[in-house]
Amino acid sequence: MARKVFFSFHYKPDSWRASQVRNIGTIEGNQGVSDNDWEEVTKGGDQAIKDWIAGQMSGKSCEVVLIGSDTAGRKWINYEIIEAWNAKKGVVGIYVHNLQDSGKNQTTKGSNPFASVTMNRDKAKMSTIVKAYDPPHSVSTDVYKYISNNIEAIVEEAITIRNNY
Repeated sequence: MARKVFFSFHYKPDSWRASQVRNIGTIEGNQGVSDNDWEEVTKGGDQAIKDWIAGQMSGKSCEVVLIGSDTAGRKWINYEIIEAWNAKKGVVGIYVHNLQDSGKNQTTKGSNPFASVTMNRDKAKMSTIVKAYDPPHSVSTDVYKYISNNIEAIVEEAITIRNNY
């Protein structure tokens, strides 16, 4: 049975890359959202966004942060990371900067988003516990293949790490 995961990513620059990963099919992810739908959610303010995130995370066992060039430090990415961790879900990152976007462009590698998030229990940075995988390829098709071949194991490992913490 496929694991259900919540995908977290910086919408505007990485939605194309995220859709590639979500469509791999070996794990079940949250539904994509269109520009118009997201605009409607954001019009409701912070509470509407929190409610939407909670609804999307419900029933998921892991959060996969798809790390692009500007993912780290974003308010809602950080919020999603903390919410998933506090809900005892697995949390993991996968760098997607070398996947091509709709214009066939790659981007620069971003910072680890877990390096700036502190865990409540011991005030340690999440990057000391949570892994961020950087596919060892620069060609987009090879990056996709790496993620496709490894995402199930990456998610399982993240869940095990969280369960053992």
